[in-house]
Amino acid sequence: MPKAASAETSQVAEFEKSLDELEQLVVRMEHGELSLDDSLQSFERGIALYRNCQSALDQAKLRVSELLDPAVPESARPFDPDTP
Repeated sequence: MPKAASAETSQVAEFEKSLDELEQLVVRMEHGELSLDDSLQSFERGIALYRNCQSALDQAKLRVSELLDPAVPESARPFDPDTP
């Protein structure tokens, strides 16, 4: 497997892992059975996971823009399924 493809696969796996952990944290916090200290730690971890996920999504968006027009990635427009 090429190095770039391996890195992309790793990013996807890391995103999915972070998102899964974030979902589990939310469920635990919603049950309201955590102490204040545990809630704060969970919140801090949740923020870190959110930032990881957001960073991965930003990287994916950039990659898609580069694939659409490698010469001028900032000119890429969002996909519109109604546009032929």
